[in-house]
Amino acid sequence: MTASFMSGERTVVVLFIAGVLYSLPFSLLFPHGLALSLLALSAFFIEISYDNSSPSLTLFNSRPGASSGILLGSVTLPSLFLSKLIQFSRGFSSSHVNLQELQYLTLQYWATSATSFCVLLFLAVVLRRRTSFSATGWGFGFSLCFLFLQPLICFLALAATFQTDLHLALKLSWVFCHGFAAVKLMQHFLQAFPSCASIGEVLLVSAGIVLYFGDMLLLTVTKLCQLLISSELVTAKYEIGRSEIGIIIQGLLLGLLLFPIAFKYVLQIWEWCTNTESSQSRRYNEIGRSLLFIASFLLVMTVIIPSWMQFVHKFHMHPFFWVLSFVFSEPSKRLSLCIYWAIVICVSVLRFYNISKNSKIERILLRKYYHLMAVMMFLPAVIFQPKFLDLAFGAALAVFLSLEIIRVWRIWPLGQPIHQFMNAFTDHRDSDFLIVSHFSLLLGCALPIWMSSGYNDRPLAPFAGILSLGIGDTMASIVGHKYGVLRWSKTGKKTIEGTAAGITSVLASCLLLLPILASTGYIFTQHWLSISLAVTASGLLEAYTAQLDNAFIPLFFYSLLCL
Repeated sequence: MTASFMSGERTVVVLFIAGVLYSLPFSLLFPHGLALSLLALSAFFIEISYDNSSPSLTLFNSRPGASSGILLGSVTLPSLFLSKLIQFSRGFSSSHVNLQELQYLTLQYWATSATSFCVLLFLAVVLRRRTSFSATGWGFGFSLCFLFLQPLICFLALAATFQTDLHLALKLSWVFCHGFAAVKLMQHFLQAFPSCASIGEVLLVSAGIVLYFGDMLLLTVTKLCQLLISSELVTAKYEIGRSEIGIIIQGLLLGLLLFPIAFKYVLQIWEWCTNTESSQSRRYNEIGRSLLFIASFLLVMTVIIPSWMQFVHKFHMHPFFWVLSFVFSEPSKRLSLCIYWAIVICVSVLRFYNISKNSKIERILLRKYYHLMAVMMFLPAVIFQPKFLDLAFGAALAVFLSLEIIRVWRIWPLGQPIHQFMNAFTDHRDSDFLIVSHFSLLLGCALPIWMSSGYNDRPLAPFAGILSLGIGDTMASIVGHKYGVLRWSKTGKKTIEGTAAGITSVLASCLLLLPILASTGYIFTQHWLSISLAVTASGLLEAYTAQLDNAFIPLFFYSLLCL
């Protein structure tokens, strides 16, 4: 009973929350820390009730072999934004961060907190309907008490900031709309892609997409009706400076995420208007379907998305030409980097693909070679060309999304070959419906760098994804597979030797990075003990969690490095 009550993953997450709260400046962020504590407690007991429920009463068709991950999924983003708030409060004290940036980051924290609250409330309601009170246990009642205190604290914290009821009402509406949208998106994901992800993984993805889309929507509404929406929410958002790179990345990614929804209805109209009874007509219909996809895709990418970018930001030229001018502003450095990336990608992909077809090397080890390839590609760029790397990450993710759309829709003639190629590198966490490993690796490396693009007084924070995935996770897998003997659990495959190798390799990489960063002008102010604890905690999470480590570990590590 004790083992099921306090598993390894839950223990690491609880220690992680304790570390964030320990670093909290209580004079400024006490309500935020209290809300996170209540959120974590409610998620803790709801996860226990869910995991201990009968398999016949499973609420959703989640990924087999994985725990629900409710606790980890619920606290990851709120903890991340609270860590950023701690970091920004230091910058505000030293006049490096203005009040508008601090206020908007505070709203993002409450939005992620409200998202986790709404999802937990939804899970609690469904769990209560499916099981009896005696089956859920006494912890379920405590979780509801903790859960309902969280929005009260959110209300009091926002009420103390704004003087009028209109300001407060608009703030609360914007914050809790994120939660309602995340619940609907989470339900859609679990129904559309069954057995592809755990609840915690879907919660993290849904919360991230809703937060990103909400930011774009608010920016658009600000431009459309700034006179009608005169709240301080819009004013603060409007005054925050936006870079051209950030607008381009946001437009590309959200446009590609919304494109399949629109194309689905276009395709339904097309199939209704065409006759597919004969084999020849089906062949022509497949070609016409591909042409329709290409035309729709080009319309979105060259007209609709750039029009939105130019509407919300003054580019003075088409965004595509702005990208070209940005690349050629330092042609010797940026074009050389592009050539270097192209060579590494071509050589590595062809080599690894041939190995996967003709060798008996286990697929998990083969996939770790891509982690090492990420280190080779991204590490030099994040040190010497961070702005260009921001744009390159956005372009790479846009290419991945486009290829995944083509693969899922089986668009002729590339759909099937792409599916066969991608299937050579999948593992048990992927499925025919959705392949997420490459997305999670790229995002795991990109998110810490994107989030460090503003104020950052922690030089190692941008490297959180590259260090934890490219070096730590890779070394843990290779050493654990070849030399591991002592396992962390009887049923798991993770070994103590592998975890020790991962932690040691990341610490050694940090030691090598610090002199290089110092030579480029970074001032190191973080204590080495805090870095060691952050590395150790991330390594232990990798050892214990059954969730998608590419998604959680970089955010987990980044949050600790920001403290």
